Amino acid sequence: MIGASPSVKVFAYTGSVDMRKGFDGLFGLVKTHLGRDPLSGDLFVFVSRNRKRAKVLLWDGTGLCLYAKRLERGQFANLWSGPDKAEIELTTAELQLFLEGSLLVGKVPISPRKLCLNCLTNHGFIERMQHVEGGRNPRS
Repeated sequence: MIGASPSVKVFAYTGSVDMRKGFDGLFGLVKTHLGRDPLSGDLFVFVSRNRKRAKVLLWDGTGLCLYAKRLERGQFANLWSGPDKAEIELTTAELQLFLEGSLLVGKVPISPRKLCLNCLTNHGFIERMQHVEGGRNPRS
């Protein structure tokens, strides 16, 4: 799977893209329209106007990689949320579903929200985990 690490961020460009664009053209879109660094190791997803083709651009540490997919049946999910937003962030699991042709990606939250350390400590989760790891039952 592309970008299997949970630390990898996935950004989907919300406009339609001419799929004749290659490395340099998509690199330029990331820099100018998304305002992001294409060499960051993050994944950048682009979709054609008819949503039959998609490309993923990423830097693997040694060079740019460009993955392309054409659906034989159906269309990719519509990631075009309007002119006010140039990108949406996906998880790697949502990217996998998107590339498989799932229509739910970008429509409803599929992955759980990210947790923060403050949220975990405020609800006592960390303390309960320390009791469990220490061999004590937190409910007794």
